[in-house]
Amino acid sequence: MTDVKTDTIHNGSGTGSVAQRLLANGMNPMALRTNAVLRKDEWVKYDTAVVTVARQRLNAVMHLMERGLTFPVENAMGITRLEWENMSHMEGAEISMSGVTRGRNDRVEFTPQAIPLPIIHKDFFLNIRHLTASRNTGQPLDTTQAEQAARLVSEATESLVFNGATITSDGSRIFGYLNAPNRNVGTLSGDWSNAATVTGEQIVRDILAMVQALEDDHYYGPYGLYVPTNYYNRMLDDYKANSDRTILERVLALPPIDNVWPSEFLPPNNVVMVTFQRDVVDLVEGFGPTMIDWETEGGMQVNFKIMSIMVPRVKADAKGQSGIAHFSV
Repeated sequence: MTDVKTDTIHNGSGTGSVAQRLLANGMNPMALRTNAVLRKDEWVKYDTAVVTVARQRLNAVMHLMERGLTFPVENAMGITRLEWENMSHMEGAEISMSGVTRGRNDRVEFTPQAIPLPIIHKDFFLNIRHLTASRNTGQPLDTTQAEQAARLVSEATESLVFNGATITSDGSRIFGYLNAPNRNVGTLSGDWSNAATVTGEQIVRDILAMVQALEDDHYYGPYGLYVPTNYYNRMLDDYKANSDRTILERVLALPPIDNVWPSEFLPPNNVVMVTFQRDVVDLVEGFGPTMIDWETEGGMQVNFKIMSIMVPRVKADAKGQSGIAHFSV
């Protein structure tokens, strides 16, 4: 049996070249990239392929990033758990003519919270002979494997936003829109994709019920609505018979609704409405999809890993109120 070589990091010291390289560079994963095998133009082709695919697949993730709802973490490779505190509310301010009327003393209370910071990764390899043949014949470097690996990493990241993950660290875990403990839950009037049983008016009433649930928890928008693909397609139908606008147009006419997006990561008959505020959700961002390389088999095989640390942090206030509504059939 072949011995397994493991690089370790413990108490600030490391054994093995990979561990020592990470420690020497502040746990920066880019330090694991070398120009010993791939040339500069080859790295550019791979990086372009990885970034392009990632942007195509990271829809809910990109919505958070576009709104500035991110929490950058330096040296994320060296951090396995992120902690923060929820803060309770104070009572309302006093109103008096003198300004010296004694009000009730108040103070906020803090509740500790935490989530793990896992690495999302996918490996592939390239035989050195294939790489050499590509150079000798002048054929473009095949980036298919990198694109597929990047797609899988991006899909796993996108899934985290909706579904969370069962991985834990000291009892803490990652929750998504569909399983956050304090989310507002409700029941839809029926299967939106079935025009025979659910009308456009019923769909709008369902959405207004979600808005009401969020407003009852003192979250007033703007809201983003995520629906399964078949629900989105139904929303392209006429709102009413012989109507001059679609169900989607009618929904977007509601002042609090920022946009409606289809998502393949939603289970059938599940709809999620999200308030785009930092106290509702943000994206803990260590680093986006990144490719590193290393050699094995005496240099005959070049191994690659696409990896990222991007984790949703779904929040509620100290009273358990949430800016997320999850309705289903």
